[in-house]
Amino acid sequence: MKLLVKPKKRCCKSSPRCKRCPVVTKRLIVRGFAYKRPDGLVVITPDLKKKHLRAARKR
Repeated sequence: MKLLVKPKKRCCKSSPRCKRCPVVTKRLIVRGFAYKRPDGLVVITPDLKKKHLRAARKR
């Protein structure tokens, strides 16, 4: 099952970062756990583990 996420416009600077933060989505894309669609949505692949998301949200 794939998950669609619409990134927010700006980072809210919370700690840990929220799941819709553009920094988190960019980190997941760079690490290969997500890809960006032409309409701006980010598709998160099903092989994403909790530890990978936790590492991407870390400050």
